[in-house]
Amino acid sequence: MNNEKNSNKNPSRSPTLEDVAKASGLSPMTVSRALNNPKVVRPATIARVLEAVNLTGYIPNMLAGGLATKRTKLIAVVVPQINNNMFVDTVQAIGDELALRGYHMLLCIVGYAPESETEIVATLLSRRPDGIVLTGIHHTSELKRIILNANIPVVEIWDLTPTPLDMLIGFSHEKIGHAIGDYFLKQGFSRFGFITASDRRAQVRNKGAVEVLSRNSDHLIREITVPAPANMAVGRSAFRELIQQGLQFDAIICTSDTLAQGVIMEAEAQGLSVPADLKVIGFADLNFAAHNRPAITTVSVDKEKIGQQAATMLADKIEGYEISENVVDTGFTLIVRESA
Repeated sequence: MNNEKNSNKNPSRSPTLEDVAKASGLSPMTVSRALNNPKVVRPATIARVLEAVNLTGYIPNMLAGGLATKRTKLIAVVVPQINNNMFVDTVQAIGDELALRGYHMLLCIVGYAPESETEIVATLLSRRPDGIVLTGIHHTSELKRIILNANIPVVEIWDLTPTPLDMLIGFSHEKIGHAIGDYFLKQGFSRFGFITASDRRAQVRNKGAVEVLSRNSDHLIREITVPAPANMAVGRSAFRELIQQGLQFDAIICTSDTLAQGVIMEAEAQGLSVPADLKVIGFADLNFAAHNRPAITTVSVDKEKIGQQAATMLADKIEGYEISENVVDTGFTLIVRESA
């Protein structure tokens, strides 16, 4: 009877480090060392500890384990969306690289509203991450103040500025726009439609291309802004809206490959042939762009490299290594395919 009562005592109690020690036949100190500093523990000992962890259901308290070094081994990564492949490869590369350095990634999706980013980042910082990755360089003044007060390493990605909050790895959206404009200018075209997502970076690319093409006053330029995040259906409806104006276009410039894919599908539905009747260009070189029919002309950025270098820069700074360059321009490549 007494044994039964003892076994039911504190039935909801969470397993402790001591429980793992008993299950593994090791001391609590050895178990702690195996979990928090495995490099100094024999592989066989680590295997015994992990087996005991699985047996007991113990969840290590990474925050408590990091108090001595003031590290949580947690990196917060903030992106606007992952419902298309625009940021997926970068996020995956960040996670993979952080894992190699012994860090864990906390991913947060904030949308495109600056106020939402500020609110979520403030909440993230209460988890005491060792570092944070932010998408873009345009943040509210409140967020900048919060980040600076937190005094942790920060890497901004997918944009370019000589004056980042801390560190930055990305590319110039303005230069991408100029490159697109120059490309079509050399083709001798004169009638251009723009389908642009409403987020700031897409608008900068759009503005860069318009700046180049509008140097010739004879050029026809029509622009439609669509909500972010944009998708294929939005591209189709936006192109319908353009041609309903009764105009003919030589080229449609889209701020994403998904929009470009939608334009190509709608052009076919309207009896137009791409590229014979209409040229179409996208952005990002998403995984379907080369395999679409026709294959989509686009601008490629090294999404994996951005993620890998962002993670490396953060981990290096957290661990006290010198950062040789705090701003890295990964550049871009205009990839000419069948659609333009």
